[in-house]
Amino acid sequence: MNTAEATQHYFTKAARIMNVGERIENLLSAPLREVKVQLAIELDNGEVRTFTGFRVQHDNSRGPMKGGLRYHPEVNGEEVLGLASLMTWKTAVVNVPFGGAKGGVQVDPTQMSLKELERLTRKFVDQLHDVIGPTRDIPAPDVNTNPQVMAWIMDQYSKYHGHSPAVVTGKPLELYGSRGREAATGRGLLTVCREVLRDVGRPMKGTRFAVQGFGNVGSHAARLLFADGGVIVAVSDVSGGVQNPQGLDLPALFEHVRKTGGVKGFGGGTPCGQEELLTVDCDVLVPAALGGVIDAKVAQSVRAKIVVEGANSPCLPQADEVFEKKGVLVVPDILANAGGVTVSYFEWVQNLQHVSWDEERVNAELEKVMKESYERIGSISRSRQLPLRTAAYVLAIGRVGKATVLRGI
Repeated sequence: MNTAEATQHYFTKAARIMNVGERIENLLSAPLREVKVQLAIELDNGEVRTFTGFRVQHDNSRGPMKGGLRYHPEVNGEEVLGLASLMTWKTAVVNVPFGGAKGGVQVDPTQMSLKELERLTRKFVDQLHDVIGPTRDIPAPDVNTNPQVMAWIMDQYSKYHGHSPAVVTGKPLELYGSRGREAATGRGLLTVCREVLRDVGRPMKGTRFAVQGFGNVGSHAARLLFADGGVIVAVSDVSGGVQNPQGLDLPALFEHVRKTGGVKGFGGGTPCGQEELLTVDCDVLVPAALGGVIDAKVAQSVRAKIVVEGANSPCLPQADEVFEKKGVLVVPDILANAGGVTVSYFEWVQNLQHVSWDEERVNAELEKVMKESYERIGSISRSRQLPLRTAAYVLAIGRVGKATVLRGI
């Protein structure tokens, strides 16, 4: 089951609990627009190569569409559709005035020079500039994209439409980005972890975390959890992993990654693989890499009592069924990793108002949104006896459905 199928499964399950009816189900699940483009660029060696790009705009009933842009060799239209749908429900869960979108290019950025990536990005904007924009669809960083890519998008879009910093979020601070945006997803995850641990009567100090993925989300989450008293017992990235039941020396690990480019080879523990990390002895598992990494088989071996989804769709529906039987609490992606889109909203607001918030304000506002969203989902979960994921979808579908009906069909 892929991301699109998993997202549709969760949507359908919640929609039928709500009894919205088949016609509303079809209306809310169908994307508004799907765009597929061919991107021909000249490589540094003079060769011309063509890449395929996608942008799926799922829903705009609650505001402009919002979603990341990823560069990955396995990007495809179906995956992007699933992730766009996920963004619709994620923005509704945290109640920011956006709809859902997602984009991607089939490319391995590790095989491209910086200049080649710039040409590819600008070509993508050339093909899409008429369907994105500050009041239409606002891209953001995702897998293998970063503030530099967002800067190129802003610049290229502005050549067509005039100075437009609000066309993308996750920009460099020097080009109207927001303070706190880079760490926002990890910081939002920290807030959710605090709230969950409080509800189960467990202190943060001494709680053991395993983090799969040490990119933007995983590295910031690990750093912030460690600073808050958590014990990081295992970490992995594409290069490899490391575990230590007594806890890893996070400052030393960060220094190792800075020098070598990856977790592999860190001497503060024993090596472990990506899948092995998912089953290490820990209290909280944070899958923060790619989607679909935990199926029913892996779920059977997971020893954590709490799973907090840092990545999009890391747990498949079959895994959720196993976790429910085992009594494992799963905090869904559409809440757990929504800190990024929340601060993206703050960045968009600052750009439109031509103001700049300090980081203290950004972090305080983010914490408020994440706490309120968790409390609302928890209330639905308790009152209707639903898992947190289903409760989150119930909340999101209710908000999107009401906006759709009120606007008129």
